[in-house]
Amino acid sequence: MTVNTPLCFRGKKILAPMVRVGTLPMRLLALDYGADIVYCEELIDLKMLQCKRVMNEVLETVDFVAPNERVVFRTCERERHCVVFQMGSADAERALAVAKLVESDVAGIDINMGCPKEYSTKGGMGAALLSDPDKIESILTTLVKGICKPVTCKIRILPSVEDTVNLVKRIEKTGIAAIAVHGRKKEERPQHPVHCDVIKAISEAVSIPVIANGGSHDFIKEYMDIETFQKATSASSVMIARAAMWNPSIFRKEGFVPLKEVMQDYIKYAVRYDNHYTNTKYCLCQMLREQLETTQGKKLHAAQSTQEICEVFEMADFYEETTAIFEAKKTSLETETQDKDDQMEDPDVIKMAVRFDKREYPPQITPKMYLLEWCRKEKHPQPVYETVQRPLDRLFCSVVTVAEQKYRSTLWDKSKKLAEQAAAIVCLRTLGVPEGKLCEGENHLINKRKREDQERLNNRDHGEDLAEPSHKKANFIEETSDVNVPRMPR
Repeated sequence: MTVNTPLCFRGKKILAPMVRVGTLPMRLLALDYGADIVYCEELIDLKMLQCKRVMNEVLETVDFVAPNERVVFRTCERERHCVVFQMGSADAERALAVAKLVESDVAGIDINMGCPKEYSTKGGMGAALLSDPDKIESILTTLVKGICKPVTCKIRILPSVEDTVNLVKRIEKTGIAAIAVHGRKKEERPQHPVHCDVIKAISEAVSIPVIANGGSHDFIKEYMDIETFQKATSASSVMIARAAMWNPSIFRKEGFVPLKEVMQDYIKYAVRYDNHYTNTKYCLCQMLREQLETTQGKKLHAAQSTQEICEVFEMADFYEETTAIFEAKKTSLETETQDKDDQMEDPDVIKMAVRFDKREYPPQITPKMYLLEWCRKEKHPQPVYETVQRPLDRLFCSVVTVAEQKYRSTLWDKSKKLAEQAAAIVCLRTLGVPEGKLCEGENHLINKRKREDQERLNNRDHGEDLAEPSHKKANFIEETSDVNVPRMPR
């Protein structure tokens, strides 16, 4: 059993936060080779606040999924007690909201205050915060008081040593657990020398752990150099970026692992955790570096899927075996979920296996419209739709209640709208009421719309008010459910 102890930032070798590199496969690989703590890539607060937390039972991960179904952040139990979530934020309340969203799945929260790139500095984030100490203090204080996990921040140095030390002392008073210092000014780049003297001055001026960063170019070529950089800066710990991106086995005490083996290990994690192939390809290209012009490098550059990447590295069998295991697991979980759904199903719900295919209906005419029209004609309350989403595959199922009777399709759909249309079809077919399909012949709703369109044209010719009466609009505008989409019971 793993004991959840507070994260310690002294005497640690740390994978730095790197955009497009610090995703789950790289973090796990760094841990395999000896890293003590791993930071994820910077993730913007506004983007994270749009995400929903989803338990991925097939991959055994926790996913934070955007509205477009893209996984923004993925983590797993293996790294839960050593992964630090880095966010870009310029607002204390937004930062706290994101921290609370991910708090139970990570070991710490970090605020990026050092990245000089435009994607980070726009909106006052990243290195832009260095010129606004009041905002820095507000964000960090709010986080320290608002969450239980340790809070850190990562900065770059200011134009003068004195100003840098004064800023760090002010940051220390917020109660953060550690501070990472990239020993370059925001306008400096990797080819500029790292200012070890400034990091050392900071380390001697504060009592919290200082994490030295920026030594890949000047110091860190192999494992033993990590200690050299630490001594040169008097830092508590060392954070490694580019040297780890090129070969994450830099963390290995016994020395480097051959690059071919490192890349194959990385690919195994990428397949195991369904990493998007473009991200996998990017990270592998960073490892290949000067070998990108080789035959293998050119094949990698041309790859357009995870499967093709595996073929480049002679891992096609691994890909097929792993994906087959996942498909089998997914099928098993779906069957298990369906069995539970069937057991929990209300026996009074009328069910039918149907889907809504808009190609079978005239433009702008749907079963929901027909059902609403029928309810009004029969003087029933308007239909009520209740929709749920299944965590396993994020598919939707809707139940419609009409005249105190419930109806649903047994087939799950990829969107809430499609699920509601399917439920309406079940109701209409059960009642023996036309649903508006093209094959049903003359469509009275279309004819009704044509008549009203003609009336509006006539009104225009006579200079009358063109505003359409609201009671007429209601006949043709689908009423949408205000019901939130809860998760299916697990």
